[in-house]
Amino acid sequence: MGQNEDDLQGSNTQKDPDEWVTADEPMTGAQASYLRTLSQEAGEDFDESLTKADASKRIEELQQKTGRGV
Repeated sequence: MGQNEDDLQGSNTQKDPDEWVTADEPMTGAQASYLRTLSQEAGEDFDESLTKADASKRIEELQQKTGRGV
């Protein structure tokens, strides 16, 4: 039996990046690579000093701006 949307609301995939245990660690290599690409497409600067949480939020912001991940 599959999970419905109500079951997923408490899952880690919906957790606010600020609540991650590793939120203050430097962004991962994968985040940096994707964020660099999104930044180029959006015509914005890439900030290599972001934390994992901040990088996640920035990725979401730039996905909206570029139409990726929609």
